[in-house]
Amino acid sequence: MSNSAFCLLPSDFFKVKYLQVFVYGTLKPGEANYKFYCAEYVVDAFPAMTNGLLYELPFGYPAMTRGDMNVHGFVLSFRNPEVLLDLDLLEDYHPKRLPEENEYQRQKIDTFGLNGEYLCTVWSYLMLPEKVQLFGGKLLPSGFWTNH
Repeated sequence: MSNSAFCLLPSDFFKVKYLQVFVYGTLKPGEANYKFYCAEYVVDAFPAMTNGLLYELPFGYPAMTRGDMNVHGFVLSFRNPEVLLDLDLLEDYHPKRLPEENEYQRQKIDTFGLNGEYLCTVWSYLMLPEKVQLFGGKLLPSGFWTNH
């Protein structure tokens, strides 16, 4: 992993076949699912932020919705785009299901460096606000989540 922000332009993506995902919960480096789903496949990881609302769920993992607060996490770059299939399974997302049938929605979001400059647009997993409410999510105003 490097400390440099390495975002790929869409034209670069097709040349090198990288997949980039913003993670804010158990897929972050050091969290429980990173070692199972990411560690051996990540070619770069760097701290980043996005706009949203971050919630603590009673299940030991967070949820993010659209919003106007800072949510802190990492942009992970994967050489093999098929990793997205494993992440979809973990996040209980299937593109052919209705949004309310998925636990999370995979969406493209803009990411920013820690000083606020735009970095790149990447995939991330967001939850519908109604589902967060149903699950009893508690807003994390800091925009940080950890399960340590």
